[in-house]
Amino acid sequence: MTLPSGCPSTIDLNADVGESFGRWELGDDAALLPHLTSANVACGFHAGDPLTLRRTCDRAVAHGVVIGAQVGYRDLAGFGRRFIDVAPDELEADVLYQLSALSGIAAAAGGAVAYLKPHGALYHAVSSQEAQADAVIAAVVAFGGLPVLGLAGSPFLSRVAAAGLPTVGEGFADRAYLPDGGLVPRSEPGAVLVDSSAVAAQAVRLAQSGDVQSLCIHGDSPGAAASAAAVRAALSDAGIAVKAFVGPSS
Repeated sequence: MTLPSGCPSTIDLNADVGESFGRWELGDDAALLPHLTSANVACGFHAGDPLTLRRTCDRAVAHGVVIGAQVGYRDLAGFGRRFIDVAPDELEADVLYQLSALSGIAAAAGGAVAYLKPHGALYHAVSSQEAQADAVIAAVVAFGGLPVLGLAGSPFLSRVAAAGLPTVGEGFADRAYLPDGGLVPRSEPGAVLVDSSAVAAQAVRLAQSGDVQSLCIHGDSPGAAASAAAVRAALSDAGIAVKAFVGPSS
């Protein structure tokens, strides 16, 4: 098949995983991970307990899935989806702590943290609040530098690039978009796409736009594994291979 002009021949498929906590199970990571090329693993602040993170990293390594640190606010009760006006130096330390914790667990599983992605409210805050964006970036630099995954075309990724870090533009296969390119707030009807055919169709549109390097499916969305399988099949039909944007996490 001849790809449209500007359409990449490969694209990454990521998802948020490792978000269960204790007896509270969220998502079906075991079913979802085999369909992914990159896994945004929670780091214990917004979700995830140590055993969950260890098991998630073990599974990611077993499936050859690249491990990324999904960092968020210290907000287990709100699942990291509530904005918290954290002082920049505290936020930098919090992000560095999360990176370091997941790095140790990933290493024990035979892998390594290969990139960072902010989660939830922090994901949105870094595109509008420069102090919080710079705190996250400073933590990545202090950690030794990693690619940073963020909303394609966002001011945050521009700041990441200005700091000399690799950027990865992300599109959401299972989220509705606003006309300005932002995401429809989760509080509004239809913000999350749950029909796997609709998710797959949006994934192909985003991939063919040439504006994104990675597609996200939320692991806590209903039928996430089925949607991921549908996305991979649709991308294959469109002549687009699914491949991680960085090398294996080892």
